[in-house]
Amino acid sequence: MEERIYGILNDPKKKRKVLIYIAVAFLVAVMMIPTKIVMAKMLPGKSANTFSVYVDTATNSSLVDTKRVTDCVVGYFKHEKNVHDIEVYLAQGAPLDYAGLVKGSDFKQMRNQAEIVVNLTDKHEREEPSYMMVHRIRPLIQDECQPLATQATVRFVEMPSGPPTMATIAVNLFGRDHILMRQTAIKIANILKETEGLVDVDVMQDDIYPFYQIIPDKEKIIRSGLSVEQVNNILYLAFEGSVVAVKNSQTQQDQIPIFVRLDESSRNVATNSKAGLEWKLSRLKLLNRKGMMIPIKEVIEIKEVPSSPTIFRKDLHDLVTITAECDLVSQVYPLLDARATLLERLSEDFNVTKVPGMSTYMFDLNLVDKETGEKLLLRWDGEMKVSLDTFRDLGGAFIAALILMFLLMVVYYKSFALSGVILLASFLSIIGVIVGHFVTDIISLVAAGTHFFLTATSLIGFISLMGISARSSLLLIDFSKALIEKGVEKRRAIAISTATRAKPILMTAVAIILGSLLLSTDPIFGGLGIALIFGSIAATVVSLFLVPVLIDNIEAICPIGKDHLPHPHPGIGIKEHVDPDELGL
Repeated sequence: MEERIYGILNDPKKKRKVLIYIAVAFLVAVMMIPTKIVMAKMLPGKSANTFSVYVDTATNSSLVDTKRVTDCVVGYFKHEKNVHDIEVYLAQGAPLDYAGLVKGSDFKQMRNQAEIVVNLTDKHEREEPSYMMVHRIRPLIQDECQPLATQATVRFVEMPSGPPTMATIAVNLFGRDHILMRQTAIKIANILKETEGLVDVDVMQDDIYPFYQIIPDKEKIIRSGLSVEQVNNILYLAFEGSVVAVKNSQTQQDQIPIFVRLDESSRNVATNSKAGLEWKLSRLKLLNRKGMMIPIKEVIEIKEVPSSPTIFRKDLHDLVTITAECDLVSQVYPLLDARATLLERLSEDFNVTKVPGMSTYMFDLNLVDKETGEKLLLRWDGEMKVSLDTFRDLGGAFIAALILMFLLMVVYYKSFALSGVILLASFLSIIGVIVGHFVTDIISLVAAGTHFFLTATSLIGFISLMGISARSSLLLIDFSKALIEKGVEKRRAIAISTATRAKPILMTAVAIILGSLLLSTDPIFGGLGIALIFGSIAATVVSLFLVPVLIDNIEAICPIGKDHLPHPHPGIGIKEHVDPDELGL
């Protein structure tokens, strides 16, 4: 090792080759990220023992329509061997779980909503992970069950591997004009549906449907010998129900109310139309003061009006939310594709500008309608925003670590050049991190058919490698300076220190690799393990080959001369080769 390093330092061509090889490896590794050879994601998919299915039909759908879609979904799951049991919640949400806390399942209480909880066999006893099962059956169930009801949507909700969010990708559209917001939300949803990798696109907004108001005609009521209160009471009693009396009980202290209303078949309207409602009301009659039976239809007016949709607000602003999930892909790349398409298509109707300010909102857009001047704000949210915030914070922590390390080295060595070498050697461990994810991604695609992403835990591993790789460079530089002060020629001292410290550097790398092997198999912290394993390999190569080449050209390591430093004791000349044991090192 000593002779190999010494030969490289004495041959300018070999030194140039080392620099070129490391530079090319760095450029190739870095270019793997923008070219999508190595893809980034907040956290990888998590195999769980349960997932949920959200069923939504048109806002004015009946419970029968919702149940028809739900039965179709349940019937499909009955043929899955890995499904242990199924829980169905019609017109309500399931008991709150980790994901349901922020996905709004607690607010499900309408007839057009349902939630299905699918419990699987233990993940350690089945070969297929839950996210692969969802990927496989999602298109089959949606193609078969969604056409059974008007505007039905079937969405799959998996347990998140990180912090729960409303959806993987959520678009919040803020504004004042509800009609414009509704039209724009539909355009955005259509663009998301066309984007490759996005599934389960849904607009969180009620549908507008014909709504029939029953208005009592006071003049006709008085002429018929009835009262307005009498008409209102019979309508409410027939369709909603009311307490008409109470019953006393010897076993209960409070009185028991007696609730009366028409049965289910009598309350149902045959057709969803004004004529069907008029026919139903013609069957209800009231007795007036003269003993005559008056049909309700004769004293009321039926008026068709559009329904009043629910208004959602956030931070005191009206909004419409469009959600989408990613199907085994990172949310970053569909987001970039969808945003480019949004900029193109929305520019036809709006003046589109980017939102200035913090990097958190760098993807947000201001929309101004060209005709009316109405303003809308398009703001991205969901797991995508959490990813941006996390990578931004980790990037800030990485930069802070670099600056602190550099300042510390400057104080210690009194040299910017030596500090820069240590910093560069530490940073170049990113070559191993990226290449390691590339190799693991190939293995993962062959073995499991899924990508292995560069995740937030991978960046944590890279930051932790900074200190480890810096330590190796420090050992080489300190040992080289000590040898030079003892009278060893500079390049020979660098070669001796590299050969002498190679064993502890390699042993440190091996210890890190062996300690990270078990971590690399974890579904969440696998990126951390891969970063430590391959980053340690790259840091070792850089420390043993690049660092000697760099410090050979730095005057700070040899203050008096570039090639030698005289021995501190007079009368002792320069030694071409010295055994470290001879010098007491």
